[in-house]
This record gives sequence, C-alpha cells and structure tokens, in this order.
Amino acid sequence: MAQAVKRLYPDVKLAIGPAIDAGFYYDFDKENAFTTEDLDKIQAEMKKIVKENLTIEKKILSYEDAKEVCKDEPYKLELIEKHKDSELSFYTQGEFTDFCAGPHVMRTGNVKQFKLLSTTGAYWRGDSKNKVLSRIYGVAFAKKDELDAHLERLEQAKLRDHNKLGRDLELFTTVDVIGQGLPVLLPKGARIVQILQRFVEDEEQKRGYLLTKTPLMAKPDIYKISGHWQHYREGMFVIGDADAYDRGEGNEVLALRPMTCPFQYQVFLNKKRSYRDLPMRLGETSTLFRNEDSGEMHGLIRVRHFTISEGHIILRPEQLEDEFRECVTLAKEMLTIIGLGEDVSYRFSQWDPNNTGKYEGTPEQWEEAQNSMQKILDHLGLEYEIGIGEAAFY
Repeated sequence: MAQAVKRLYPDVKLAIGPAIDAGFYYDFDKENAFTTEDLDKIQAEMKKIVKENLTIEKKILSYEDAKEVCKDEPYKLELIEKHKDSELSFYTQGEFTDFCAGPHVMRTGNVKQFKLLSTTGAYWRGDSKNKVLSRIYGVAFAKKDELDAHLERLEQAKLRDHNKLGRDLELFTTVDVIGQGLPVLLPKGARIVQILQRFVEDEEQKRGYLLTKTPLMAKPDIYKISGHWQHYREGMFVIGDADAYDRGEGNEVLALRPMTCPFQYQVFLNKKRSYRDLPMRLGETSTLFRNEDSGEMHGLIRVRHFTISEGHIILRPEQLEDEFRECVTLAKEMLTIIGLGEDVSYRFSQWDPNNTGKYEGTPEQWEEAQNSMQKILDHLGLEYEIGIGEAAFY
C-alpha cells in the first residue's frame, strides 16, 4: 500500500504502517487528506504491484547508511534515531524501499485478497502536540471467500452500530454547534439513564455504599495532590492560564474533573477516622470531562462528557480480597441484568517498569500492589489477560 501511495503521490512522506488485530494501517503526511476516490486509485495500483510479482529483499543497514536512505523521509529518520541501537532492517520491492521491522512475504504476488476500508486523521505517534497525519486502514486475506465474509460482517456491524441505532431510536444526537464528543440525550435516552441510575444507586446502598455529590471542577491544588496535574493535565479541560498558574502568576485557575478519585477521598479525610470505620465504601453517579482527541470521537463510546457509577473503598489490608470480590460480583450482576453478562472479559492492567516516569509511587509499591492483586485474581478463579503499561498513573 505504501508503495502504491508513493507511486501516485510522490511528495507524500511515510510514517508507520503496522499490522493490527483488525487488519493493517499506514500513516502518511499528505498536504490534503485522502478521499474515497483516492482509496480506489491506491487499491488499483496495489493490484498492479501484486501482478508485477516483485521480489521483496531484506537488508540490514548501518546507522549512517539508514539515514542516507531515508534522508527525504523525516518520520523515518525520527524512528531510526529511536532504534539506532537496534538492528535497522530495510525491505525493498521494485523501486520502493521502506524502513520496517518485518517480516514480509517473499514476493508481492503472494498477496491474494485485500481491501482498503477507510481513511482518517491520526496524530504522529499518538501525541496531540504532533502533526495530524492521514491514516489508511485495510484488511488482507488468503482467500476471496474469507475477505467477502469479513466485509459482510463489517456491513452487519454497521447496521448494529449503537451510533446508528441510538439516532434511529431517538435516544441521543450530536450537534455541530455543541461540539464533538458532547452528545445530547433525547427524552427516551434520558429516561433510560434515569432508570438505570436509580437502580444502580439503590443496589449500591444495599451493599453499604455511602452516596456522595462532589464538585464538577476544582483548583489545580487538589489535582497536584492526586498526581493528575503532573500526569494527566493534557487530558483535562482547564479554565484559565495553567502555565501562568504553575509560574505562580495570573488569576484563579480551575479544571473540570476527569474522575472523582481526589474528591471522594476528601470525604474520608473530612474528619479523623478509626480503623473500626473501615471499610468505608463511597459511591457517586459522577459526570466527568476528558479532553479526548477529536479524531477518536464515536457515538457514546469515546466522548468528552459522560456519566459513570464510580466508587472508592477505603479499607484495611486484610479486607482487600473480600471487598474486591464484592466489587466484581456487583459489576457482574449489573451486566447480567442488562443482558451483557456473557460479554464480560477481564484485563489486568499493569505498570511498565521500563517507563517508570509516567507513574506515581515507587517500584516496590507497584510490585507489592500488583502481586497482591494477582493473587486475588487467581484465587477468585478469573481468567484474564495482562496489559503491560496500561495501568493508570496512580
């Protein structure tokens, strides 16, 4: 695909193009975004490349030679700098050479069935401070019937997409003059949320949760205590000049809350507590605000303003497993009641010991916490996957 793009649009700069669970994509720096018509042209050129049956050759280059090959590709040069202490592998097919980890098929003729699906914007390296690139998504299969079956599943999924159904059933809408990721619940949708909220809060009360109502915004001071200001500020909506605040200048600054953690712990800290008061279960149906990237907005799944049932439990160490078990039980019961009980999977998100700067706490604290949690998960008999680097900063 990248070779076809360079043939059709020689001035385009190459970024990255990995395989993913849903197929593959490649990011390009192009002056004007790709169109649907562009995708048709690219796919036609890809078919020509397949027919040419070009041999794909691998070469390992030195750091200096790699920079020379990619001297006109700024994104590749940045990647070479990042991986200069590793093996720098290049693959060539015909007139096209790419800096890539591989592996690849032996010849372009080995590629059988493929389809370019869509194009969208994506920040270089996922950082909103960087330039927005043009990303093309696609899929590839060994047989035509496999590709056709996959495309049919995608079409069926579109028909069942909550974004379409929610609008057709008049549950919610979005309005350009309000903004992306800020859905408006219509009367039917608002009524559903009201019923669910009453049900959830009543069930939590039965289980000993104490209801809280905390502010939607606060001064940066509270977020500095929790670590959000240091680790999560880019994901927050800040009212006022945050940089001036950090310098000790300017007027008062407030930030909308991305979660209620620091607020609910202030409920616990409101007065001196005895160990006999524990566990203390705090619950809130909380409205939160997160500064998601505009390109990631989708229906009610990725939004900038949403409401969740959020709880925090302050407890003694020996109470941890029982309380965690009850949390899992409560979540499973809720999901079963609304028909999602069989769709539950578990993922144990852990910190990345090779990137400690993005986390609060010491390595010893993280290891202790994760070891305790893993023992509990195993004791509960839960099947789970592990995600390194996925843990929240705290």
